[in-house]
Amino acid sequence: MDFDAYALGKPGAWPDEPWEGDRVAKVGDKIFCFLPGDPSNADRTIGLKCAATRDEADEWLARYPDHASVMAYIGRHGWNTLKVDGIPDDEILEAIDTSYDLVVAKLPKSKRPTA
Repeated sequence: MDFDAYALGKPGAWPDEPWEGDRVAKVGDKIFCFLPGDPSNADRTIGLKCAATRDEADEWLARYPDHASVMAYIGRHGWNTLKVDGIPDDEILEAIDTSYDLVVAKLPKSKRPTA
């Protein structure tokens, strides 16, 4: 599954590389997805804001203890790292949607995508 294309296909989404080697999808000026990259890489991970709070995001850790972890530095804000090969594609897509929606909701109305 091409999760990069899915994330970047969201209204107003655009690619960025704020740190060397870290490709992200942004909406407005905010990151909503740390992109997994090359689909042939079996160890791909994706970084997403899985919930509004850390407690809610911990549901991913309970459901996928071997494939989900708290994201370094920003995990306390509901961000998780998900191993793409261990979680069903439809759940990753839903998590991308959630991350996008949570980030867009925090943008000033003037910076939110219209479509």
